[in-house]
Amino acid sequence: MTDAPLWTPSALEAATGGRLIGEPRAIRGASIDTRSLEPGDLFFAIRGEARDGHDFVQAALDKGAGAAVVAASRADDCAGAGPVLAVPEGGEDPVLDAMRRLGLAARARSRAAIVAVTGSVGKTGTKEALRHVLSAQGATHASVASYNNHWGVPLTLARMPEAAQFGVFEIGMNHGAEILPLTAMVRPDVALITTVEPVHIEHFRSLSAIADAKGEIFSGLKPGGVAVINRDNANFERLLAHAQASKAGRVITFGEHAAADVRANRILTRPDVSVVDASVMGIPVTYQLGTPGRHVAMNSLGVLACIHALGADLARAALSLAGLKPPVGRGERTALRIGGGEAFLIDESYNANPASIRAAFATLAGVETGPKGRRIAVLGDMKELGAAGEAHHRELAEAVAANGIDLVFTAGPLMAHLFEALPVAVRGTAAPKAAELTDAVLATLRPGDAVMVKGSNSMRMGQIVEAVKARYAVAPDPREASLNAVR
Repeated sequence: MTDAPLWTPSALEAATGGRLIGEPRAIRGASIDTRSLEPGDLFFAIRGEARDGHDFVQAALDKGAGAAVVAASRADDCAGAGPVLAVPEGGEDPVLDAMRRLGLAARARSRAAIVAVTGSVGKTGTKEALRHVLSAQGATHASVASYNNHWGVPLTLARMPEAAQFGVFEIGMNHGAEILPLTAMVRPDVALITTVEPVHIEHFRSLSAIADAKGEIFSGLKPGGVAVINRDNANFERLLAHAQASKAGRVITFGEHAAADVRANRILTRPDVSVVDASVMGIPVTYQLGTPGRHVAMNSLGVLACIHALGADLARAALSLAGLKPPVGRGERTALRIGGGEAFLIDESYNANPASIRAAFATLAGVETGPKGRRIAVLGDMKELGAAGEAHHRELAEAVAANGIDLVFTAGPLMAHLFEALPVAVRGTAAPKAAELTDAVLATLRPGDAVMVKGSNSMRMGQIVEAVKARYAVAPDPREASLNAVR
């Protein structure tokens, strides 16, 4: 990227319809949260569920914000704090509306090739993989963390530099019609659906309805754009119908299905890496993934499908995948020193659903344990599963057994149903909350163990991960040596 300001004062006023009061500092970014705000960020004082951003304008400007975007009716209250951009009243939140307008302006001026990613499972990991491989081929802008909702998408757009060559946007939903306005803003050249699973099923009448909601992403495709679909998914035909009804000029499929355009002929999973022997539009490609797991390997096929659709360098992208590392909360691995030996932690604490927990079990099953080591799963409730929630949790017992999980700890009333369905020898401890489970997990770990922590974000399973890291000094991961040896 260049050192040019992200937005000039005149461009800000033109895009938002606002009026600058005071001289703004050079705008280098955008933020809605003073805790993560960086000097030069444009602070949007949006109204959250619990707090009004206008109450933090002074703090944002004191921290070095380039300017604060405020509602015109609050401009006089905030003007004394520093430079503000007063935007017209109207709508439920005029500041959020202004951020949307700025996002649309960013998209309109951009010449970047844009990819949008959605799916029930794997969208953040796939977005990060696309960011990783495209960054090696040009200036790439992508969503931070899981900024994929009604404020995350326009904020990500507003942050996109004009000089970006590639853009990668994650688009999420938990109700129908939520993707429609977001994909219309992003206007992707390529849109990818990783898969459709019973996630957020509480808000939908059926799995087919979830597929229809995910299929909305294709409605925003630029004319002649490319739709990328998982050929193995049971709802493939439904997703294909959405793609064919859109402005897509082409559909590319991926998976293990014989008819897939990007097909895995063989997937070799190892404790720390996966090797994929694939065919990409008839071109044989063999590559290594630095992030283990069969589910990651499957999504990597979608990544290569997007690379092909963008006309980027396929061989270079395949090579780049070897350096892909899992992000915090989504498979990050840490070696631990316990007593005179080592244990191994897999942090999957960011979120959970039936499909992702089964995938995490399979990954844990592939981890090598030390002498007398055990595979331990620490699980929190999976949310938004509706009336079938109890059954979805209880049915995980079969996957526990199939993957040779030795010990299971559970947090939450829903996971209690899994705990009751397990053999007594596999039961660790069950507790209502993650915080009440921490001491039991810490006391149980011993040299040679491999422990995986996973649950819905609201269960705050990450605090168990942090407690484990804090108690046991982090040791260099011995698996890195073997990983580097095969690179």
